[in-house]
Amino acid sequence: MTHSEKQKHRGDEELVKELCLVNGVSYERIAHERSSLSSLEIFFSGFPRMVGLSFFPRLCQLTIVGQDIKHIEGLECCPLLRELWVVQCHLTGISGVQNCLQLEKLYLYDNEICEIANLEKQINLEVLWLNNNCITQIQGLNTLQNLKELNLADNIIEKIGQSLDPNVSLQNLNLSGNKIISFKELTLLACLPDLKELALNDPTSPPNPVCLLCNYATHVLYHMPGLQRLDMYDVSSTQVKEAAESTVMKKMMYYNMRVRTANRTLAETRLSLIERKKTLLWLPEESIRTLTNAIKNLERELSKVPTGFKVSACMLGDEPGGSTHQVESSAERSNPATDITCDPAMESRILKKIEALRERLMVWTRRLHEIEAWYEQDLAQATIMMEHTVQFLLMELESVGNIRLEEGCSTDPWFTSCCDLVLSRFSHLDYKFHSITGIKISRAVRIHNNALRLRFEDKLHSLLASDDSVISLKNYRRRLEYLFYVDDPDKNTENEDILSIVEDGFKTAEQYKVLGREGAIPLSNSLSVTEQPRIEHALRQASKGDSKCSMDPIPFRHSQTVISKVFVGHSTPIRKGEPVDRSSYPRTCSIYRNVDTKHRTPTSEEKHCSYKAHTGPECSSRRRQWFVFDHELVLPEYIIYFEYITRAQDKPTVLPHSTDTNDMMSNDIILDKEVLNMEPVLKPQPKLLSLDDKILLYMARANVLSQITMLNLHGNRLSKIKEISHLTALRHLTISFNEFTHLDDISHMPKLEFLDASFNHLVTLEGLKGLGQLKQLDVRWNKLIKTREDAAVLRKNTPSLLRLDTRYNPWDKPEAVRMIILGCLTTLTHLDDVMVAEEEAAPAVQMAAGSKINQALLLAHSRTNSDHPRSLRLLSAAQLLCLLNPTPWGLGRELEPDWTAKITALNLDSQRISKLINLNKLVNLRWASFNDNDISKVEGLNRCLKLEELSLNNNRISTLSVLSKLHCLNKLSVDGNQLSSLDTSLSDQLPNLSFLSVENNCINSLHGIQRLYSLHELYIANNEISTSRDIYYVKGLSNLIILDLYGNPLLEKLENYRIYVVFHLPSLKALDGTAVEATESESAKDMFGGRLNSDMVAEKLGHSNYTDLTYLTLQSCSIRMVDLSPADLFSSLRSVNLDHNNLTSFSGLVYLPNIKALCLNYNHIESILPRQKTQAHLTNRQILHSKVHSSGYGQQGPSKGIRETGSTGSLEPLMGSLEVLHLSHNGISNMANLQLSRLTNLKALFLQGNEISQVEGLEGLHQLRELVLDRNRIKVLAENSFVGQNVLLELHLAENRIRELNHLDPLTELRKLFLGFNKLQDITELDKLEVLPSLTELSVLGNPVSRNSLHRPAVVLRLSRLQVLDGTMVTLEERTRAELLNAAPSTCTQCPGASLSATEINIHGLLPIMPRYTPLRAISIAGGLHNLHGHDILSSNMDEAQAHYTYMREYKKDKYSDAARSGQSDASFRHIRKTGSNLQTTSLLCDGNRVITTNPNQEQNSRFPNGGKPPPM
Repeated sequence: MTHSEKQKHRGDEELVKELCLVNGVSYERIAHERSSLSSLEIFFSGFPRMVGLSFFPRLCQLTIVGQDIKHIEGLECCPLLRELWVVQCHLTGISGVQNCLQLEKLYLYDNEICEIANLEKQINLEVLWLNNNCITQIQGLNTLQNLKELNLADNIIEKIGQSLDPNVSLQNLNLSGNKIISFKELTLLACLPDLKELALNDPTSPPNPVCLLCNYATHVLYHMPGLQRLDMYDVSSTQVKEAAESTVMKKMMYYNMRVRTANRTLAETRLSLIERKKTLLWLPEESIRTLTNAIKNLERELSKVPTGFKVSACMLGDEPGGSTHQVESSAERSNPATDITCDPAMESRILKKIEALRERLMVWTRRLHEIEAWYEQDLAQATIMMEHTVQFLLMELESVGNIRLEEGCSTDPWFTSCCDLVLSRFSHLDYKFHSITGIKISRAVRIHNNALRLRFEDKLHSLLASDDSVISLKNYRRRLEYLFYVDDPDKNTENEDILSIVEDGFKTAEQYKVLGREGAIPLSNSLSVTEQPRIEHALRQASKGDSKCSMDPIPFRHSQTVISKVFVGHSTPIRKGEPVDRSSYPRTCSIYRNVDTKHRTPTSEEKHCSYKAHTGPECSSRRRQWFVFDHELVLPEYIIYFEYITRAQDKPTVLPHSTDTNDMMSNDIILDKEVLNMEPVLKPQPKLLSLDDKILLYMARANVLSQITMLNLHGNRLSKIKEISHLTALRHLTISFNEFTHLDDISHMPKLEFLDASFNHLVTLEGLKGLGQLKQLDVRWNKLIKTREDAAVLRKNTPSLLRLDTRYNPWDKPEAVRMIILGCLTTLTHLDDVMVAEEEAAPAVQMAAGSKINQALLLAHSRTNSDHPRSLRLLSAAQLLCLLNPTPWGLGRELEPDWTAKITALNLDSQRISKLINLNKLVNLRWASFNDNDISKVEGLNRCLKLEELSLNNNRISTLSVLSKLHCLNKLSVDGNQLSSLDTSLSDQLPNLSFLSVENNCINSLHGIQRLYSLHELYIANNEISTSRDIYYVKGLSNLIILDLYGNPLLEKLENYRIYVVFHLPSLKALDGTAVEATESESAKDMFGGRLNSDMVAEKLGHSNYTDLTYLTLQSCSIRMVDLSPADLFSSLRSVNLDHNNLTSFSGLVYLPNIKALCLNYNHIESILPRQKTQAHLTNRQILHSKVHSSGYGQQGPSKGIRETGSTGSLEPLMGSLEVLHLSHNGISNMANLQLSRLTNLKALFLQGNEISQVEGLEGLHQLRELVLDRNRIKVLAENSFVGQNVLLELHLAENRIRELNHLDPLTELRKLFLGFNKLQDITELDKLEVLPSLTELSVLGNPVSRNSLHRPAVVLRLSRLQVLDGTMVTLEERTRAELLNAAPSTCTQCPGASLSATEINIHGLLPIMPRYTPLRAISIAGGLHNLHGHDILSSNMDEAQAHYTYMREYKKDKYSDAARSGQSDASFRHIRKTGSNLQTTSLLCDGNRVITTNPNQEQNSRFPNGGKPPPM
């Protein structure tokens, strides 16, 4: 033992002695026998290393605090150790614990550990504290499956990754005080099923940057619903979890809608490009058609030349039996042409012309390809734009709004500044070789990334605050630059790089080195320097022969770049020969090199073209390429999309609206004409319209049909050729340039080998049958659409087909045509004039074979997770589970008997499935996706009763009725299928459905959806919904907040569509991808509030059988206007009751053709039609509604001098069928303004309870029988008040202010007059009633004159035909007494002013006069029932005198509450509906409304519907 070793031994011995001393253990004892001590603590200073532990073999707990220990050692002698504390020491790594297999708790905090390692064997470890160390990455914990508590606070961790996935028992995790910045990292913790406590912002540690972002807690609680505590806060409450989930679900719904809108925008762009392509293709296609037709004509004639036999076509009709009617002569027959059969040297000239025509054909074909390439290029660019938009939206969603991409527009100041910056950094001299003259900025997006901004600002502040900073706070802004990111497409995909930069910022310098680039972030202040790598890459790709790219002389035409705010800090130029690396420039933030045109590295194409450096503003010497070492000092702020502009002569020839293009087209047309006019010019041939045997023999130049092997029917107008079936030997058939739509006649021709049916109008190949020898088929330039169906026809009927040409047809899926056809027709050697290669044929056959749902497919694409995935990705649950989780069925693992019952998720997207089979055992299946298959029927899911989500997009499904048993279904997506309707069973059997998407189908009605009360989202865009009635089917879905009807005909047909839908669905938050604004809701209420239309009628009645509707009652519905159009639908309507609404006019009621009874009580009627006033600043609608407040309701009408009387005689009559009109309680003050004279057939008018002061405007009502004006403000009766009422039978003027009874003489037929409760004082006023010769009933109750006891005898005496006075019958005795009283004037004049009671006058032989108010009871009056102008009678339902008496008495007691009035008005209206014919008798209800009883025998004058039968209420 050396001297140093001896010293160390003695030192260790001293340490052990001191260790024993502080722990109360005898050193001498443990030196001879091992101690049984289980716990040992070391707190004293001066313990430099771990020694003496071999004396404690039974040690279970070891605590070392505050020592200067670099390594853990000596624990191999402590195999029973369960708890180890080595804290506040100077540990630099984890080691020495490998043999402590029983270790359960390990505390290593407050050390200098940089890496988690050497813990693989500690499988029993439950607690691990590594806080306050220098750890940068979570690793080395894969085997610790029993770990329950992990503390990694106060380290330098930025990412979590998948490192904690194996720690499934983890319950408590502390990551506070780290540098976690992304929500995506927190999302990864959701895979820890037992996690109960999570700390990211512990009070004892600084927060992670992610904790400073908005919605942090919401995001965590949504993804980890099992958490009990978050950052020391109790979050176990159910309300907290539900609030978080509700918030996230609303966000997901919103962004799902936004993503659909973005995809729709791409679809619109595609349609727009297709339309532009069609426009561009028209001329080339017509030219190709003309040239091809000419070539085929020449080829046909060429085949005739060797025969030397040619019968003129014009002779065909002159032959015996010739069918002249079957031939249409050409209009150009008179044109000079050459008969080529007469010139044996003509063959070479024909061949020469054919060659020239083919050259022109190649020119136009090339033009077609150029247009197609242009279309593909623009579509690809639009697709990139859309994909970026979708990715931006998903990024916003997954970051919970902390990343936001703002689209710029010309009104945004930042947009203008950004564009100016880009344009100022562009120099056209740098692109001189490519003839680029400028750039066009097509889109600018502003990046709002809160996390990156916080990181940038924190780093900048810490840099400026450091002691060694050479930059002061005052001038640091001078070191801020806006620079372009220099991307390298050879190292990574440009789009992926941009998205990564937006989300996570730029890579670190080390990451760039790993990619083979410089060890810094490459940036530049020059656009040409930025674009050079991309341009070189694009040119290399174009040179490899990509035809679509090479057609554009500028293959890099479209580009995008990222503009970043950069703190360049202390920077130096790059030293020649030194690598771009932090180690070469230790004290700098960035380095740069100056770049100018002269020194810029030329591209490979430019090297042969040298040019000098340009000076001036176009070429600044300050153009630099920068390299920044710290990625935290580069903040991405903008994404700019731009397009290079070239000189006019270098533009692609297919660009629309190009002058050069038009000139080129004109030159080509001239060249075509020159070639077409080359010799020989063929003589026009007659056009065959049909065939017969003689024509066939003539066309084939044969004598017998059975000898015809070749037949050319090119260039005729044939659409059917049934006669062709007789040609049993036919091998070669040409029918191009005809008018065939089907090929049904070409069937069962066993020897046919060649068929040319190009340039026709074929829509299907159905009908081709029995062509077993057909080897070549040409169907170019037709209208074939259905690839799969037509390929199936050929597979079945043309087993020997070798060559097929299907180009230039509008196939439904053009990108898949080749694969589909090759999969079906395995014998093909050439398709579309391209040889079929084996490497494309095999996958095509495999794809066509399809696949069945079998065990292998289920094992590969199923999952057994029990919980719905917690993710913010807009994918279905089945897609998410299969994406995020590995398959539970390991290779070679033996399957349990009930393994199918464990499957909860199944994702079979794009598996070429045609039938849903073998799913009966998946009884616990909850989430399934079968998108992009070939399924035609939804079957096989009957046993999957727990299914919650089902996706069947892009199949061929036509009905959903079989889903009715899936009662648990809450999400259903069937986009892109063949649905024509929504089965009513959906509403009845799917009560939990909250999401339904049926876009891109053929659905023409929403019927069947009205009882899906749980529905929140409905996507039904691009269908065939066309009527506003369909909106009412969803009106009852009160939970619906998102509706998408975009692309339906309804949007174009329905005026003010959006406002209309918003009005009827007030709970809607978003419509057609756009949020519903509060202003829209207000506009909807203003426009459609209170509009009575056919849809509202159907909604109220529950059906739309308008033609059977005879009566309509809609009281208290806030109706403001009526629009029952078309009026013919309501031709059966007879009675309308719209009491208690907000009508100001009759509105659309005037157009109802057969209306007889109209009840409009308790409205605001001013006139029959809306009053028109010139108010330039108001719309018609505003003018109409403003009248309600300005019409003077409740006010005394203006004086006669200024009253708007007007002449109604010249106005056109309206509503010629109307006979009964109720307008009580409308606040009417001016009768003239009502224009009632236009209702020329009116027989009963009720105006009680208004503010009328003068009776007027009735001049045109010559048929009026009854007029009710009770409870108004009438004081006098004017001379023209009743000038036209010659047949008026009944007049009610009770409760007015009438003092005089003047101008009643026109009422010669008046039978009943009610003047109760007026101001009649003088009995002489009653004398004026003598002008009413037909009056049989009079009431003056409540007037001052009625208090005079002599008024009754006086009236009875003067009105000889009066039968009822004040509700009491006038008897013969009473009339006799009145006459006797009048004959004894002395008796009455003895005492002036005295009055005698009627009972006091007793004359011998006469009975006493009946008391004044004795009511009649059960009096029957016969006669007068058959004559309208005969004696009036009483209603059989109610004694009128009693009713009138009761009415007067009750009126005094109560002034009629509104509720009573409403009920009484409705009772009156019901009574009206019970009547059936001409006006005959009336009775008075207790509210003053008159009910008319008519004679049912006089149907020709019937005013009421239903033939007198009461309609159901």
